[in-house]
Amino acid sequence: MQSFDYIAPKSADEVIKLLAGKNGDARILCGGTDLLVQLREGRRKAKLVIDIKNIPELTQITFDPKNGLRIGAAAASHNICSDSNVSKYYPGLVDAVKLIGGRQIQNRASVGGNLCNASPAADAIPALIVHEASCNITGPNGSRVLPVEEFCTAPGQNALKAGEFLESIRIPTPKERFGAHYLRFIPRNEMDIAVVGAGASVILDDEGKRFVSARIALGAVAPTPLFASDAGDFLSRKDVTRANIKEAARLAQSIARPITDLRGTAEHRKHLCAVLVERALDKAIERAGGQHVQ
Repeated sequence: MQSFDYIAPKSADEVIKLLAGKNGDARILCGGTDLLVQLREGRRKAKLVIDIKNIPELTQITFDPKNGLRIGAAAASHNICSDSNVSKYYPGLVDAVKLIGGRQIQNRASVGGNLCNASPAADAIPALIVHEASCNITGPNGSRVLPVEEFCTAPGQNALKAGEFLESIRIPTPKERFGAHYLRFIPRNEMDIAVVGAGASVILDDEGKRFVSARIALGAVAPTPLFASDAGDFLSRKDVTRANIKEAARLAQSIARPITDLRGTAEHRKHLCAVLVERALDKAIERAGGQHVQ
Protein backbone atom coordinates (compact mmCIF):
# COMPACT_ATOMS: atom_id res chain seq x y z
CA MET A 1 0.00 0.00 0.00
CA GLN A 2 1.15 3.54 -0.71
CA SER A 3 2.28 5.59 2.29
CA PHE A 4 0.13 8.44 3.63
CA ASP A 5 -0.33 10.57 6.72
CA TYR A 6 -3.29 9.87 9.00
CA ILE A 7 -5.18 12.39 11.14
CA ALA A 8 -8.35 11.96 13.23
CA PRO A 9 -9.68 15.51 13.77
CA LYS A 10 -12.19 16.45 16.46
CA SER A 11 -14.34 18.98 14.56
CA ALA A 12 -15.79 19.70 11.13
CA ASP A 13 -13.86 23.00 10.99
CA GLU A 14 -10.63 21.10 11.42
CA VAL A 15 -11.61 18.80 8.53
CA ILE A 16 -12.15 21.80 6.24
CA LYS A 17 -8.71 23.20 7.13
CA LEU A 18 -7.02 19.86 6.54
CA LEU A 19 -8.69 19.43 3.15
CA ALA A 20 -7.64 22.91 2.08
CA GLY A 21 -4.05 22.32 3.16
CA LYS A 22 -3.56 19.25 0.99
CA ASN A 23 -4.84 20.75 -2.28
CA GLY A 24 -6.85 17.72 -3.35
CA ASP A 25 -4.45 15.07 -2.03
CA ALA A 26 -6.51 14.27 1.08
CA ARG A 27 -9.22 11.61 1.38
CA ILE A 28 -12.03 11.38 3.91
CA LEU A 29 -12.34 8.09 5.78
CA CYS A 30 -15.94 7.43 6.90
CA GLY A 31 -15.47 3.73 7.55
CA GLY A 32 -12.62 2.72 5.27
CA THR A 33 -14.21 -0.39 3.81
CA ASP A 34 -13.92 1.01 0.28
CA LEU A 35 -11.16 3.60 0.64
CA LEU A 36 -8.51 1.36 2.19
CA VAL A 37 -9.03 -1.31 -0.47
CA GLN A 38 -8.77 1.31 -3.22
CA LEU A 39 -5.57 2.76 -1.75
CA ARG A 40 -4.03 -0.69 -1.43
CA GLU A 41 -4.88 -1.53 -5.03
CA GLY A 42 -3.71 1.84 -6.35
CA ARG A 43 -7.15 2.85 -7.63
CA ARG A 44 -7.06 5.99 -5.48
CA LYS A 45 -4.15 8.06 -4.21
CA ALA A 46 -3.83 10.08 -1.01
CA LYS A 47 -1.12 11.93 0.85
CA LEU A 48 -3.42 12.38 3.84
CA VAL A 49 -6.30 10.26 5.15
CA ILE A 50 -8.72 12.18 7.39
CA ASP A 51 -10.66 9.88 9.72
CA ILE A 52 -13.93 11.62 10.70
CA LYS A 53 -15.26 8.89 13.00
CA ASN A 54 -14.06 10.78 16.10
CA ILE A 55 -16.33 13.78 15.39
CA PRO A 56 -19.53 13.17 17.40
CA GLU A 57 -21.98 14.98 15.11
CA LEU A 58 -20.72 12.99 12.12
CA THR A 59 -21.49 9.63 13.73
CA GLN A 60 -24.82 10.52 15.36
CA ILE A 61 -28.26 9.38 14.21
CA THR A 62 -31.12 11.63 15.34
CA PHE A 63 -34.83 11.75 14.61
CA ASP A 64 -37.74 13.99 15.47
CA PRO A 65 -41.17 14.13 13.80
CA LYS A 66 -40.71 17.74 12.64
CA ASN A 67 -37.24 17.57 11.10
CA GLY A 68 -37.08 13.90 10.18
CA LEU A 69 -33.98 11.71 10.24
CA ARG A 70 -30.39 12.93 10.29
CA ILE A 71 -27.64 10.39 9.67
CA GLY A 72 -24.08 11.56 10.25
CA ALA A 73 -21.85 10.76 7.29
CA ALA A 74 -19.70 8.41 9.40
CA ALA A 75 -22.54 6.64 11.25
CA ALA A 76 -21.97 2.90 11.09
CA SER A 77 -24.42 0.76 9.14
CA HIS A 78 -25.07 -1.46 12.17
CA ASN A 79 -26.05 1.56 14.26
CA ILE A 80 -28.46 2.75 11.57
CA CYS A 81 -30.19 -0.63 11.30
CA SER A 82 -30.43 -1.06 15.07
CA ASP A 83 -31.87 2.41 15.68
CA SER A 84 -35.52 2.01 16.75
CA ASN A 85 -36.72 5.15 14.92
CA VAL A 86 -35.04 4.11 11.66
CA SER A 87 -36.59 0.65 11.90
CA LYS A 88 -40.03 2.10 12.65
CA TYR A 89 -40.21 4.93 10.12
CA TYR A 90 -37.73 3.92 7.41
CA PRO A 91 -37.86 0.12 6.91
CA GLY A 92 -37.08 0.61 3.20
CA LEU A 93 -33.75 2.15 4.18
CA VAL A 94 -33.02 -0.73 6.55
CA ASP A 95 -33.68 -3.17 3.66
CA ALA A 96 -30.74 -1.64 1.80
CA VAL A 97 -28.32 -0.87 4.62
CA LYS A 98 -28.49 -4.44 5.93
CA LEU A 99 -27.07 -5.58 2.60
CA ILE A 100 -23.84 -3.59 2.92
CA GLY A 101 -21.29 -6.33 3.61
CA GLY A 102 -21.25 -8.86 6.44
CA ARG A 103 -21.41 -8.38 10.21
CA GLN A 104 -17.83 -7.13 10.58
CA ILE A 105 -18.24 -4.68 7.71
CA GLN A 106 -21.54 -3.43 9.15
CA ASN A 107 -19.73 -2.17 12.23
CA ARG A 108 -17.38 -0.02 10.14
CA ALA A 109 -19.10 0.81 6.85
CA SER A 110 -21.21 3.96 6.70
CA VAL A 111 -24.07 5.04 4.46
CA GLY A 112 -22.21 8.31 3.92
CA GLY A 113 -19.19 6.39 2.65
CA ASN A 114 -21.40 4.18 0.48
CA LEU A 115 -22.85 7.32 -1.07
CA CYS A 116 -19.53 9.12 -1.57
CA ASN A 117 -17.95 6.03 -3.12
CA ALA A 118 -20.57 6.49 -5.88
CA SER A 119 -20.64 2.92 -7.08
CA PRO A 120 -23.36 2.37 -9.70
CA ALA A 121 -24.28 -0.80 -7.77
CA ALA A 122 -24.38 0.76 -4.28
CA ASP A 123 -27.32 -0.60 -2.31
CA ALA A 124 -27.96 2.42 -0.10
CA ILE A 125 -28.33 4.99 -2.89
CA PRO A 126 -31.59 3.83 -4.56
CA ALA A 127 -33.15 3.50 -1.10
CA LEU A 128 -32.04 7.02 -0.18
CA ILE A 129 -33.46 8.36 -3.45
CA VAL A 130 -36.92 6.88 -2.91
CA HIS A 131 -36.93 8.30 0.64
CA GLU A 132 -36.27 11.82 -0.77
CA ALA A 133 -32.95 12.04 1.06
CA SER A 134 -30.68 15.06 0.71
CA CYS A 135 -26.96 15.56 1.26
CA ASN A 136 -25.69 18.20 3.68
CA ILE A 137 -22.33 19.27 2.24
CA THR A 138 -19.79 21.46 4.06
CA GLY A 139 -16.73 23.23 2.71
CA PRO A 140 -14.66 26.41 2.71
CA ASN A 141 -17.53 28.42 1.20
CA GLY A 142 -20.13 27.28 3.73
CA SER A 143 -22.83 24.63 3.51
CA ARG A 144 -25.17 23.52 0.75
CA VAL A 145 -27.86 20.89 0.26
CA LEU A 146 -28.13 18.54 -2.71
CA PRO A 147 -30.73 15.83 -3.44
CA VAL A 148 -29.18 12.37 -3.34
CA GLU A 149 -30.27 11.69 -6.93
CA GLU A 150 -27.97 14.52 -8.07
CA PHE A 151 -24.96 13.51 -5.95
CA CYS A 152 -23.36 10.74 -8.07
CA THR A 153 -21.95 12.08 -11.33
CA ALA A 154 -20.06 9.06 -12.77
CA PRO A 155 -18.72 5.71 -11.56
CA GLY A 156 -16.67 6.51 -8.45
CA GLN A 157 -17.26 10.25 -8.82
CA ASN A 158 -19.57 12.59 -6.95
CA ALA A 159 -20.64 16.24 -6.82
CA LEU A 160 -18.30 17.30 -4.00
CA LYS A 161 -16.21 20.33 -4.94
CA ALA A 162 -12.62 20.97 -3.88
CA GLY A 163 -12.38 21.20 -0.09
CA GLU A 164 -15.93 19.93 0.52
CA PHE A 165 -17.06 16.85 2.39
CA LEU A 166 -20.37 15.16 3.15
CA GLU A 167 -21.43 16.05 6.69
CA SER A 168 -24.78 14.26 6.96
CA ILE A 169 -27.79 12.85 5.17
CA ARG A 170 -31.32 14.06 5.94
CA ILE A 171 -34.56 12.23 5.22
CA PRO A 172 -37.96 13.83 5.82
CA THR A 173 -40.49 12.27 8.16
CA PRO A 174 -42.70 9.87 6.18
CA LYS A 175 -46.24 11.04 5.52
CA GLU A 176 -49.29 9.00 6.46
CA ARG A 177 -49.80 5.90 4.33
CA PHE A 178 -46.12 5.83 3.29
CA GLY A 179 -44.34 2.62 2.43
CA ALA A 180 -40.96 1.80 0.89
CA HIS A 181 -38.89 -1.24 -0.03
CA TYR A 182 -35.50 -2.06 -1.57
CA LEU A 183 -34.35 -5.35 -3.02
CA ARG A 184 -31.64 -6.62 -5.32
CA PHE A 185 -30.71 -9.62 -7.42
CA ILE A 186 -27.34 -11.26 -6.72
CA PRO A 187 -25.72 -14.51 -7.95
CA ARG A 188 -25.31 -15.86 -4.41
CA ASN A 189 -27.02 -15.38 -1.08
CA GLU A 190 -24.80 -12.90 0.75
CA MET A 191 -21.91 -10.44 0.60
CA ASP A 192 -22.13 -9.87 -3.13
CA ILE A 193 -22.59 -6.88 -5.44
CA ALA A 194 -26.01 -6.24 -6.95
CA VAL A 195 -26.60 -7.34 -10.52
CA VAL A 196 -29.65 -5.08 -10.34
CA GLY A 197 -31.09 -3.16 -7.40
CA ALA A 198 -34.51 -1.52 -7.19
CA GLY A 199 -36.14 0.75 -4.63
CA ALA A 200 -39.68 2.07 -4.50
CA SER A 201 -41.74 4.24 -2.18
CA VAL A 202 -45.43 5.10 -2.29
CA ILE A 203 -47.95 7.26 -0.50
CA LEU A 204 -51.51 5.95 -0.70
CA ASP A 205 -54.84 7.64 -0.11
CA ASP A 206 -56.83 7.04 3.08
CA GLU A 207 -58.49 3.95 1.65
CA GLY A 208 -55.23 2.51 0.34
CA LYS A 209 -56.67 2.13 -3.14
CA ARG A 210 -55.07 5.04 -5.00
CA PHE A 211 -51.51 6.33 -5.31
CA VAL A 212 -50.96 9.85 -4.01
CA SER A 213 -47.33 9.75 -5.18
CA ALA A 214 -44.48 7.32 -5.81
CA ARG A 215 -40.71 7.30 -6.29
CA ILE A 216 -38.67 4.58 -8.02
CA ALA A 217 -34.89 4.16 -8.31
CA LEU A 218 -32.55 1.62 -9.90
CA GLY A 219 -28.99 0.52 -9.22
CA ALA A 220 -26.33 -1.32 -11.25
CA VAL A 221 -27.94 -0.58 -14.63
CA ALA A 222 -26.22 2.69 -15.62
CA PRO A 223 -23.03 4.65 -14.83
CA THR A 224 -24.85 6.10 -11.79
CA PRO A 225 -27.88 5.03 -9.73
CA LEU A 226 -31.03 6.15 -11.57
CA PHE A 227 -34.04 8.09 -10.33
CA ALA A 228 -36.94 6.89 -12.48
CA SER A 229 -39.01 10.04 -12.01
CA ASP A 230 -41.34 9.40 -14.97
CA ALA A 231 -42.22 5.97 -13.62
CA GLY A 232 -43.12 7.39 -10.23
CA ASP A 233 -45.03 10.30 -11.73
CA PHE A 234 -47.06 7.88 -13.84
CA LEU A 235 -48.53 6.33 -10.69
CA SER A 236 -49.57 9.63 -9.13
CA ARG A 237 -53.36 9.83 -8.61
CA LYS A 238 -53.89 6.45 -10.30
CA ASP A 239 -55.62 3.41 -8.86
CA VAL A 240 -53.52 0.71 -7.23
CA THR A 241 -53.88 -1.96 -9.91
CA ARG A 242 -51.60 -4.60 -11.34
CA ALA A 243 -51.76 -2.96 -14.77
CA ASN A 244 -50.57 0.39 -13.38
CA ILE A 245 -47.79 -1.24 -11.36
CA LYS A 246 -46.58 -3.13 -14.43
CA GLU A 247 -46.60 0.03 -16.53
CA ALA A 248 -44.55 1.89 -13.91
CA ALA A 249 -42.09 -1.02 -13.90
CA ARG A 250 -41.88 -0.84 -17.70
CA LEU A 251 -41.22 2.89 -17.61
CA ALA A 252 -38.44 2.39 -15.06
CA GLN A 253 -36.98 -0.40 -17.19
CA SER A 254 -36.94 1.88 -20.23
CA ILE A 255 -34.33 4.24 -18.74
CA ALA A 256 -31.88 1.47 -17.77
CA ARG A 257 -28.58 1.43 -19.67
CA PRO A 258 -26.99 -1.80 -18.43
CA ILE A 259 -23.76 -3.40 -19.60
CA THR A 260 -22.67 -7.01 -19.88
CA ASP A 261 -19.98 -8.06 -17.41
CA LEU A 262 -18.97 -11.06 -15.30
CA ARG A 263 -22.02 -10.70 -13.07
CA GLY A 264 -24.68 -10.60 -15.77
CA THR A 265 -25.66 -9.74 -19.30
CA ALA A 266 -27.24 -6.47 -20.34
CA GLU A 267 -30.33 -8.36 -21.52
CA HIS A 268 -30.74 -10.13 -18.18
CA ARG A 269 -30.30 -6.87 -16.26
CA LYS A 270 -32.89 -5.13 -18.41
CA HIS A 271 -35.38 -7.91 -17.71
CA LEU A 272 -34.66 -7.81 -13.98
CA CYS A 273 -35.39 -4.07 -13.80
CA ALA A 274 -39.09 -4.60 -14.45
CA VAL A 275 -39.30 -7.67 -12.22
CA LEU A 276 -37.64 -6.02 -9.22
CA VAL A 277 -39.47 -2.71 -9.55
CA GLU A 278 -42.80 -4.54 -9.58
CA ARG A 279 -41.82 -6.51 -6.47
CA ALA A 280 -40.51 -3.40 -4.71
CA LEU A 281 -43.77 -1.59 -5.42
CA ASP A 282 -45.80 -4.53 -4.12
CA LYS A 283 -43.94 -4.52 -0.80
CA ALA A 284 -44.06 -0.72 -0.55
CA ILE A 285 -47.84 -0.84 -1.07
CA GLU A 286 -48.14 -3.49 1.64
CA ARG A 287 -46.12 -1.39 4.08
CA ALA A 288 -48.28 1.63 3.27
CA GLY A 289 -51.35 -0.31 4.35
CA GLY A 290 -52.63 -1.09 0.88
CA GLN A 291 -54.31 -4.31 -0.09
CA HIS A 292 -52.62 -7.10 -2.00
CA VAL A 293 -52.95 -6.45 -5.73
CA GLN A 294 -53.91 -9.41 -7.91
